[in-house]
Amino acid sequence: MSVPVPQAPPGQPKKAATAAWIGSALEYYDFFIYGSAAALIFPEVFFDESDPATATLLSLATFGVAYAARPVGALFLGHFGDRLGRKKIMVFTLILMGVSTFLIGCLPTRDQVGTLAPVLLVMCRVLQGISAAGEQASANSMTLEHAPPHRRGFFTSFTLSGTQGGQLLATLVFIPVAALPDEQLLSWGWRVPFWMSIAVAVVGYVIRRKLEETPAFEQQAAAEGVVKLPLAVLMRDHWADVLRVIAGALVASVSTIFTVWALSYATSNSVGMSRSSMLWVGALANLVALAAIPLWATLSDRIGRRPVYLMGAAGSAVTMFLYLWAISTGSYPLTLLLGVVAFGVVYSAANGVWPSFYGEMFSTRVRLSGMAIGTQIGFAVAGFAVTFAAQIAGPDGDDWSAVALFTAALCVPPVVAALSARETAKVPTELLGEREPREATRPEKVTA
Repeated sequence: MSVPVPQAPPGQPKKAATAAWIGSALEYYDFFIYGSAAALIFPEVFFDESDPATATLLSLATFGVAYAARPVGALFLGHFGDRLGRKKIMVFTLILMGVSTFLIGCLPTRDQVGTLAPVLLVMCRVLQGISAAGEQASANSMTLEHAPPHRRGFFTSFTLSGTQGGQLLATLVFIPVAALPDEQLLSWGWRVPFWMSIAVAVVGYVIRRKLEETPAFEQQAAAEGVVKLPLAVLMRDHWADVLRVIAGALVASVSTIFTVWALSYATSNSVGMSRSSMLWVGALANLVALAAIPLWATLSDRIGRRPVYLMGAAGSAVTMFLYLWAISTGSYPLTLLLGVVAFGVVYSAANGVWPSFYGEMFSTRVRLSGMAIGTQIGFAVAGFAVTFAAQIAGPDGDDWSAVALFTAALCVPPVVAALSARETAKVPTELLGEREPREATRPEKVTA
């Protein structure tokens, strides 16, 4: 019989949610400034300017490299997160992200060191990916396990609203940078947002080192010990849910297409919108998302995770088509309106609910591993969706309808995954992920 998880100390759920929000905002500020730079700056700084189309394609591919590294990072960070606790991983990921992003701002350009420049860029981007692999899974596990059972959706949504906050901050920082004259922008201006990330390591450490470990993890460790090999238990008891999370995580393709490919397309010669105006579309969409995410999550606490998630995943397939069409018309007011609706409102339904929806599929002993591995494999595909989109868009990069259909196709697996998943919004925390009596699947105890 499962023992009820003791309630977190008063104020601890809010403290955990706040730490998750601020930490995720700082970490994903670092992660997303790379996306803006990859679309607007890096083709000219790190790649061969004599072939702009190829340079853009290679630059967007380096954006996806971090997503390829994330499954590898998830294996290691998920393992240690379920062995050592959520708090240690949360601190480590922030420090790694801050340092690797700062180093990007210090890199020499192609004109200075030739092909070594993009190689160093990719190495730093890999470190960013490893950090991101553990960030959301550890923060989500921390907030879910601290949250009151009837408000898990609301509290876990702070991780994703923090992610949107980081994306908003990255966009706002790049607006004045993108407005610099080209000579200043390409020499030193683009480096400033990356140098600012050194504050991440300091602020993140101060915020997160004071967090308490979750009652659920401490109870699990005290009662049965931690699992020696979380991955083995995960694949034995939760393989179907891992597949569901992988499929569900493909919905992140909406975010990467919106953030990177659409920005590159709108500012290309085919459309001709200005860098600053398109960055404002992203800024306003993320501002709306900051409010929409907790509202969608609160709704999921009342009516369930599945219906809210399905609205976001299926709705994004339609609204992203409309957004890319709006860009193709060259109408900025229409692009702004549909960008806010598509990304700020509709996509936020899936984005705000998945932290609780995915996390509730797993038991405490393998929750961080399950979330990290499942999401990061799906996110890896989503990261390279930008590269595929650049190829699908044709030699002139203007076949927006093909990209829209491609994005819609990537929304189908998340819909199927949600339809096949159990509804967990009302399940007690101690029973999450349980399918049979604990004694039948009890892991080997590991003592301290």
